[in-house]
Amino acid sequence: MMLINYLNQNKIMPLVFRGNYYYLANNLWVVIAALLVFTMTIAVGLLEIGELGEDFWGSLLKTLVITATAIFVMALVGFNTAFAPTVHGLIGNPLYGPGLLLGGFSSKSSGLLSGVWWSMTSSYFGTGLITGTYFLFEAAFASVTFALVSVIALKKVKFSALFIFSVVYFVIIWNLPAAWIWNPTGWLYMMGMRDFAGGLVVHAAAGAAGLAIVLQIWREEKKMRLKESPQVPIKMSRGWLTLSILLLWVGWFGFNPGSVLAFNDDVLVVVLTTFIAASASLISTLLFNYLINKNSPDLLYAVNGVLMGLIIITPLAGFVSPGSALILGLLGGPLFLAGERYFSRLKWMSDPVGLFPGHFLGGIFGVTMIPFFTQASFAAASGNPTLPNGFLFGGGFLALKQLGIEELGVVVVIAVVFIMSFITILGISKLLGGITNSQYIQVHREEISSSEPLLTK
Repeated sequence: MMLINYLNQNKIMPLVFRGNYYYLANNLWVVIAALLVFTMTIAVGLLEIGELGEDFWGSLLKTLVITATAIFVMALVGFNTAFAPTVHGLIGNPLYGPGLLLGGFSSKSSGLLSGVWWSMTSSYFGTGLITGTYFLFEAAFASVTFALVSVIALKKVKFSALFIFSVVYFVIIWNLPAAWIWNPTGWLYMMGMRDFAGGLVVHAAAGAAGLAIVLQIWREEKKMRLKESPQVPIKMSRGWLTLSILLLWVGWFGFNPGSVLAFNDDVLVVVLTTFIAASASLISTLLFNYLINKNSPDLLYAVNGVLMGLIIITPLAGFVSPGSALILGLLGGPLFLAGERYFSRLKWMSDPVGLFPGHFLGGIFGVTMIPFFTQASFAAASGNPTLPNGFLFGGGFLALKQLGIEELGVVVVIAVVFIMSFITILGISKLLGGITNSQYIQVHREEISSSEPLLTK
């Protein structure tokens, strides 16, 4: 307390912190949450190694580059295109405030030395986050989202192609859904759509972008006269796989609870819903895998069960009770197994890490469950007082209206992200003479083609 008083008296502490310990707590908490989310990008690289074997060490370089590129591009312009006041609700103004690069060299950039980011003022979310705090948090989200997209590269995609795509991704592809749904002036947000921590903005949208890249890979593989896309086999490294899920699970402590954007009573509720859903989904996945496939407990299914629960609860974590989180987690097991079975039949793609049955399917399912499981009291505590009760809690017509809004958002975001991603990757293919690493495919064609099918784990 003496230190704080000294900083106040000597005007060393930024204006937003002087005498307002609630805002100080909010900023400290969200910075910590941002650091936890940043660990998740590298953890995705460890997940690839854990599932595909230690010859995939390049995944670590890939995720390091993704992290650095996200911070660089988001600082340059991406943060504004997503989170500055929007132009007609469509995209954030890239020249908002002093301009690019978070104000560049200006000491008067709003929210750096004084004031708060515009959407964190009392007129909007009212949590008092300064520009740097909010930037770190959202840049971390952008980074881990593209890390999910990148799991379908599988050594098949040229590093240069993936890097160029990531730059476009952090300027506009990731930013449009964020501007529409998380920006208080975005058109979907103003319509009433909510996605607490990114079931659609992160997980399902990552699946849509990944689908566009996989489609281009298959188009180029067909030109090589391949009848099926070479399947990348599972070669588990149990130590790395366990470490990766530990880091991801801990990172989700920042991912969901940090999305409250404040340090209040609701943070602990979100912690509980997040961890309960993950735990229930693990148990559900192992149980249904035994009942359906007669498989004994398996580390890979346990990991996928945890991930499925975390993905499903992400868009609802601040809107539901621990009891609802338990039910949603239990639904994760059969949903993942059904998605795994379906996507394993598609021989024109290779997705051994589970982008499509996990993140794509789970993200859409989680958003769809908002109008069913939401309880208005929990939603209000997380800063969403206009969200009505769901069908299961007497929401009636308002819940039906919310379902329509949520599904409109799902359709529009999936379609736009897929189309923009495909146009981008097609242009990169023309520029580089293809995006696939044809040498890798040819060298490993016989080895990969003779392996077990995708997702037969």
